[in-house]
Amino acid sequence: MMKTINYSLRIKTVLHAALAVAILFAFTLQGFAQTAAGTDIKNQASATYDDGSGNNYSTVSNEVVVTVAKVAGLTITPDAQTNSSVVAGQTGVTMDFLVTNTGNFTDQVRFLANGGSLQIPTGATATAAVIDPTGTPVDILTNGSSVLHSLAAGASVTVRVTLSISASATAGSTLQVFLGDQTTLTPTFDNDAADSSASEVNTVSTGAVNGSREARGDISVAVENDAQIRVNLTAPAGPVTIGSDITYTTSVCNDGARDLDPFDPDGVGSMPSAVWVFAPIPAGTVLTNVAGLPAGTFFSTTALTTAPLSATWTATAPGTLSTVTRIAIPVSSTTIAPGNCTGNFTFDVTITAADANTPIYEIVDAFGANSIGTTITDQSGDNTPNEGDGNANFDEPIFGGTDDPTQGFQLPTLLTKAYGVLNGTNGNAGATGPTDNNDDFTNLSVNTGIAGVAPGDVTTASGTVTFTNTLQNTGNADDTFRLTTPTVPAGSTVEIFDGVSWIDVTNGTNFVDFAVAVGATANYQVRVTLPAGLTVLTGYDTVVRATSQNDNTKTNDTIDRVYTGFIRLDKTATVANATGVGGATDAVPGAVITYVITYTNVSEASGGGSLGLTANNLVITENGSTAPNNWGATTDQVVGSAVDSITGTSNITGDSIGSSVLTDTVGTLAPGGTGTFTFKRTIK
Repeated sequence: MMKTINYSLRIKTVLHAALAVAILFAFTLQGFAQTAAGTDIKNQASATYDDGSGNNYSTVSNEVVVTVAKVAGLTITPDAQTNSSVVAGQTGVTMDFLVTNTGNFTDQVRFLANGGSLQIPTGATATAAVIDPTGTPVDILTNGSSVLHSLAAGASVTVRVTLSISASATAGSTLQVFLGDQTTLTPTFDNDAADSSASEVNTVSTGAVNGSREARGDISVAVENDAQIRVNLTAPAGPVTIGSDITYTTSVCNDGARDLDPFDPDGVGSMPSAVWVFAPIPAGTVLTNVAGLPAGTFFSTTALTTAPLSATWTATAPGTLSTVTRIAIPVSSTTIAPGNCTGNFTFDVTITAADANTPIYEIVDAFGANSIGTTITDQSGDNTPNEGDGNANFDEPIFGGTDDPTQGFQLPTLLTKAYGVLNGTNGNAGATGPTDNNDDFTNLSVNTGIAGVAPGDVTTASGTVTFTNTLQNTGNADDTFRLTTPTVPAGSTVEIFDGVSWIDVTNGTNFVDFAVAVGATANYQVRVTLPAGLTVLTGYDTVVRATSQNDNTKTNDTIDRVYTGFIRLDKTATVANATGVGGATDAVPGAVITYVITYTNVSEASGGGSLGLTANNLVITENGSTAPNNWGATTDQVVGSAVDSITGTSNITGDSIGSSVLTDTVGTLAPGGTGTFTFKRTIK
């Protein structure tokens, strides 16, 4: 008897599997080379069999053809890339994005008109944006209409965006540039269904089975300080005698984040390229000790009403030194690295004035170049980099003073300066804590992640609180106080508001400076965010330290303490059995259960200006019918048994026959305060 084999079923199974694989492959756009759209995938099954009598047979199925559909795909990279840092005023900053057709057919990519596919942050301006910058560039910044760029399947093209960084860009800020605006498919932000959004980059073909696709890439740059020139000038404390010499000492520091470079003062090379200090010869004095001047010093006889860079200079000292109005000292012929200073350079003048009532004034200017070739200058006396006006047509007293280009420095008497700082609670900089004014505190509590969490368990969500603290300058001179956080709760984020933005100071290294006049106070805000998973009813300390920038031995701490809730409820139950059935503490029908709820304000007690956490409108509710409670149905109220250790019975409701809900309105509970709420129930 001939044996029949159902090979048509096998053929269908093979065909279905092949078709499923083909469809899956067509829609898998990441990480695989794709079969080109329009490709015919052919499949014909074959079979062999025998009849059991030694006869062998073979056969084939009909051929089926599956044509690969068009599948669109688009990626833009990089995503969340950080390029090298920039400085304010820098031009020609380029960012390269790679746009790739991840579909399986040649498609066009649309870039919106007038740079619409770009998102440029405040602090930067796009000066150019082109497709294929090294080939045949196509403008997508000033284009009057959308640009369509054709890409073969799997092909890529570079889009280069060129920026100019604003001169007012803030150091420490981050500038993020986007090409495209897809927002949902994190973290790659690629190959999403196009939705005609405002800054879209998308494929064009309408023949793709998955429709038009869009993508997004982004690149960030951090803005850092450029070179920041600061010139120092010191002189004897005085008083000095008429006819004697004054020795001035000067140096230049780079307080920025990039190299301070030499520059050519007149642009024609008559003076060598260097970092320069220009020093006028003070009125009432004459230059002395020319032989002892630093090597390479230049001299000018041009009036001081002329700015230093506009004066006439010579490398040879005039024969009559009384005609010298300025000297120029090349303090460095090489770059000055960030955080470094030159050595000290000195020059002497002899006092020729006859009037001892008139002080001798001096001021110097320093000049150099920053990383983008801009000339920068500083003037002595203000301790602030890059603050010179380059017009030293006035003099500075040897004791220093206010940088006023119209009147000079007007401090004829040297005052001994003492510095001091207090850092405390809101409105009370001198607040004290348990020990002294370094452990005063402000207590606040989160109100998130604590509801329904029993003592000993952990918070279920993060929480943020904001503190207001007060600084006071207790010295006799203006000062700047640097705020740091030497202690922060583990896993938390701590920020200080500098008046413009919140600065993350969690690492204890970042800081915020506040200038405070002598005797004045200043408030500042601290924002603390605690993570989830912290033990409830616990205080977590952030220590905020204020340090004088004039005398770093003068510091003061205050504590911003965040509690994870601060009212603790602890319940106990005891049984008294007088029924004669069972033991004295057996819970049998007729026995009486005494419930005691101890409530405690766990926050540290305040005093001395420290600010604790007072609970207001405290209401304790006992509901015997709300799960998991069931004592409302299983016990009866012992009328007259409800009492509060603080308020007595006057603020308790529900102490009545048939009641299953009791409330105790405690009202106010001070930090460290505690009380009990007691009531009794008879077991039914």
